Amino acid sequence: MCPVCNPGFYNEFGTLAKPAQRALYNAGILTLKQLSTKSKKEVLELHGMGKSTIPRLEDALSAKGLSFKM
Repeated sequence: MCPVCNPGFYNEFGTLAKPAQRALYNAGILTLKQLSTKSKKEVLELHGMGKSTIPRLEDALSAKGLSFKM
């Protein structure tokens, strides 16, 4: 599945920079629910992911009643 075939991917992660979006996609993280199974440390280890991305992801997760894995 690719982002073109799965436009919902960009709806959930559309506020992120393209490198961060690609990092999530390449790691197989296509939804916020999937993201919630990862810790902040795991996400930061992805190539293309920066520290400034974490607060945006936390906000997106929180809006759906989710959070990073502890």
